[in-house]
Amino acid sequence: MHAHSHAHDQGETRSSHLSVHPELADVFAALPERPDNPYADVAALRAGFRALMAPLMPADDGRVTIRRTSLTGPDGNTVDVQVLRPAGAEGVLPGVLYLHGGGFVYGELDGPSPMAREACVAAGAVVVNVHYRLAPEHRYPAGVEDCYAALEWMAAHAGELGLDADRVAVTGASAGGGLSAAVCLMARDRRGPRIVWQGLLIPCLDDRLHTASARRVTDRRIINGAGLRHTWDTYLGPDRGPDTPASAAPARATDLSGLPPAYVLTCGLDPLRDEGQDYARRLTEAEVPVETKDVPGAWHFFEAYAPHTEVARRTTAHWLAALRAALTSAPRESAARPSAARA
Repeated sequence: MHAHSHAHDQGETRSSHLSVHPELADVFAALPERPDNPYADVAALRAGFRALMAPLMPADDGRVTIRRTSLTGPDGNTVDVQVLRPAGAEGVLPGVLYLHGGGFVYGELDGPSPMAREACVAAGAVVVNVHYRLAPEHRYPAGVEDCYAALEWMAAHAGELGLDADRVAVTGASAGGGLSAAVCLMARDRRGPRIVWQGLLIPCLDDRLHTASARRVTDRRIINGAGLRHTWDTYLGPDRGPDTPASAAPARATDLSGLPPAYVLTCGLDPLRDEGQDYARRLTEAEVPVETKDVPGAWHFFEAYAPHTEVARRTTAHWLAALRAALTSAPRESAARPSAARA
């Protein structure tokens, strides 16, 4: 068990008065400090993330087939997407709109993300991995509108993609989790394509950063509250006003009713933990079915740094099982809106 209340007895590593999971202590201790503002050098930030992900992204994965194509975005721009399909799978499959993380600024641009691949295999689904426009070159709302355009494209081209438009989930981690929540709000409010499940993994939801976890997690080696301020400044612009739209920061939404069933993953050493748990609580209060999982002693996106630990494997398996269950059991009447139900 995670004895985070008795860390001094267990010999666990301490971070800002928080205990690191024992399986992760060695990896955590070896992490280098991050710059005060990681976004000051965007090129270095993107290169560093690419280097982190490279060992996890083999060029050839025989479990999936990958087709690269593009769609026309909301501004007449081109949005590149990868369409992943389980190798050898035939017939109509459920669909997953996968939105990568990376602080709205960087991301898994070099080839099918490990998470997109795992979702494809675990859920037996057609996964559309969206290369939405990134800040600071393209600030809000460019990225989220690209993601929503990809959702509409999936629905409109379901036949040729071999996917069931009535069984589409949206998922992503970090910024991708925030974008996933935003796309669900937009689909509800615009009466857009049906979404049967939203997987919000360590989601970035609230630009106000007023939670206890945002204040408490200060360790320079991991994503911390101070760094998140730079994330939001880069995405929204440093001169933004006080009234951020919900499609930028979903925690700003005042009404969470009528949204798809949700899965929310949080981590104990993540400054985003409290806003994720608060969003899950508010979804529950709005009568939206929610499953939550918290990983004590783990930091933001720890799975990429410690992929071979049991805690990383268990965490990944947990959200993949929830995705698979949602797509295999999605009843026809589980639409986010009654009007979306097929006759």
